[in-house]
Amino acid sequence: MVVIVGRPNVGKSAVFNRIAGKRIAIVHDEAGVTRDRLMREVEWEEQRFSLVDTGGVMAPSGQITRDPIEAGILAQVDEALGDAAVIILVTDVQSGLHPLDEEVARRVRKQGVPCVVAVNKCDLPQHEAGVEEFARLGFPAFPVAAQHNRGMGELMDAVLSNLPSAQNETVEAPLRVAIVGRPNAGKSSYINRLLRAERVIVSDVAGTTRDSIDVPFTIGAGEQARHYVLVDTAGMRHKHSVDSAVERFSLFRAEQSVAEADVVVLVLDPELGPTVQDKHIAALIQKHKKGCVLLMNKWDLAMEKGMTQTQAEPLLRTVMPFMSHCPILFISAKTGLNIRKSVEVIDAVAAQTRVTLPTGLLNRTLVEATRRVVAPAKAGKRLRVYYAVQVCSAPVTVRMFVNDPKLATKQYTDFMVRSLRERFGLEGAPVEIFYRARARPEPGDRPPPPPRTTGRDAARKGVRKRPRREED
Repeated sequence: MVVIVGRPNVGKSAVFNRIAGKRIAIVHDEAGVTRDRLMREVEWEEQRFSLVDTGGVMAPSGQITRDPIEAGILAQVDEALGDAAVIILVTDVQSGLHPLDEEVARRVRKQGVPCVVAVNKCDLPQHEAGVEEFARLGFPAFPVAAQHNRGMGELMDAVLSNLPSAQNETVEAPLRVAIVGRPNAGKSSYINRLLRAERVIVSDVAGTTRDSIDVPFTIGAGEQARHYVLVDTAGMRHKHSVDSAVERFSLFRAEQSVAEADVVVLVLDPELGPTVQDKHIAALIQKHKKGCVLLMNKWDLAMEKGMTQTQAEPLLRTVMPFMSHCPILFISAKTGLNIRKSVEVIDAVAAQTRVTLPTGLLNRTLVEATRRVVAPAKAGKRLRVYYAVQVCSAPVTVRMFVNDPKLATKQYTDFMVRSLRERFGLEGAPVEIFYRARARPEPGDRPPPPPRTTGRDAARKGVRKRPRREED
């Protein structure tokens, strides 16, 4: 985990967005815009890590702040620093070294974690002369301009060199990627394009692929190589349209491949658009709780007919709203459009399915969500959320402890899931929330008396009853 810290308005969110490769955090001249931690799984030069943005430190250590927001920000910063493998301390060269910069550096030193200083807003070469002043913080300093992408390469080289080496899990357990879709959607063509070889038979005749075929696939070399098993499946027609024993077995094998996959790629045909059968297949993926990527294939033919992505994507989201969390990519197995990018998206979804959410940030996110809506109630009793923990990954599963699980509704659960996606991303990853009752006595309530144990009960349990004495 790489954590970005600093005082307010030095450009932490701009650095976060630059490393993440897209605008996620709000960037504004007003100090204190970022209050809570933002976390995203990102990749830089084929190294994947969690990137965390924090709110600005506004108060020196030891000073008691009466502002609850400032106190909350400080708590969030300290919690993030405790989870960090590498820290990026962002400063402002145009403002010079500030006492709060030194305060943040003190907090960082307490953690004993590798740290680099991003001396931000070095928009012009003459600004770099002020970098030497920040050497007083005791960490390597790098001149950067996050808004203009200046110096970020040197900064990230230092960050990556300090990251602990991660075990390559794909060596022992290759990522299983099932390629599914209706007949003749281009599944086999997509696999052949990835492999740059005619590994599976491609024909215009629907139903050419009858069995699920495992195809080993590797990108890169050495320790950083990523290993996959691509599973080419038979085209999935509706069960009522299956008219032979062979096709029934093919459909069964395709469904089994979905159940065994780590990530499922649903290939769609833009000419026919998202059909009812596409929705059935998507529902099957959701039933098995798998990470999913939507690939709109044959996009070269669609562009020749005047179709655009801005037209097609909203239509797809409208027809399949329950898959709105899944990334959509427009590809062409024939021309190679976005083929390499599709592997990057599959990798990103696989990482999201296995993410571990920090418990403190998870609970803060859910607490804030409960304040935005009125909790469901029944017979005068309202749902109360006490706390939550993540119990497993793949799928991301969260257990929420409440006063009465029967009060929770599907609409309320869906809102909680959306709140988690807003904070953590989780693109393409399934998220489940389960409720468990946790007794919390109300003011004035008395605990129930312990059950009385008779001699007969004690004997039945093998407990020897104490003999009665005269003083008893």
